Amino acid sequence: MPHYVSCRTASYGKYADQAWAHLPTVGIRYVEIPVPPADQIEKTRKLLADNGLSVGSFQGTCEVGEDIVVSAIASQCDLCKEFGCNRLFVSVKAGENDRNVVYDRLRAAGDEAAKRGVFVMLETHPDLVTNGQVGAETMAAVNHPNVRVNFDTANVYYYNEGVDAVAEIKKVLPFVEGVHLKDTDGGFKKHYFPTLGTGVVDYPTIIKLLTDRGYDGPFTMELEGMAGVEMTAEQQKQYVADSAAYLKKIGLLT
Repeated sequence: MPHYVSCRTASYGKYADQAWAHLPTVGIRYVEIPVPPADQIEKTRKLLADNGLSVGSFQGTCEVGEDIVVSAIASQCDLCKEFGCNRLFVSVKAGENDRNVVYDRLRAAGDEAAKRGVFVMLETHPDLVTNGQVGAETMAAVNHPNVRVNFDTANVYYYNEGVDAVAEIKKVLPFVEGVHLKDTDGGFKKHYFPTLGTGVVDYPTIIKLLTDRGYDGPFTMELEGMAGVEMTAEQQKQYVADSAAYLKKIGLLT
């Protein structure tokens, strides 16, 4: 499958329930959503079917400080399979845990994911994928083909000073199996994530790097807004629509 554009329903803020019907109107047919609890699975199936949507990636949990993390990943990957999705996005923090134990658990989780044909994708967050170099070090230590990176184009600026997203993705390029498209003005620890194409991120170059590598995963819009800016439902929809229009302009979304 070629790469495809997806969108987190959370990109609609407090109006996330309106994402399902709105996304197809701007040409997006995939979503990233949290792994639904058992009592919400059928409702989720219906929302997807009613709106002609598919799951591009699930947002899961990966508590590497707990022994049960491997079985938890296995059950989440089972659900991925049920929905025809092969990517599980997680945020992982080693914290005070022994790094070798963390790596072992991630490797074991990768074994479970591999049995189900799923990639577990670690978000660009401290302390395992803080930036390109740290992410590459983690990937080398875990050394598992089904444990990969979800590269966030804005988080590398948010969590680091004096960096460039293109330079950072080059450091982890072989390991990227998911991408969050989020723009920024480049401010360190600054919650300012405007419409795609209006910040500092060089999307055409990043997309070309991944395409040339043969990347076939989702490019997922993650629109987190600007601190202190409250949007109405219509403004939130326009924020998504304008970002989708930019992706059409650069040829990513057709």
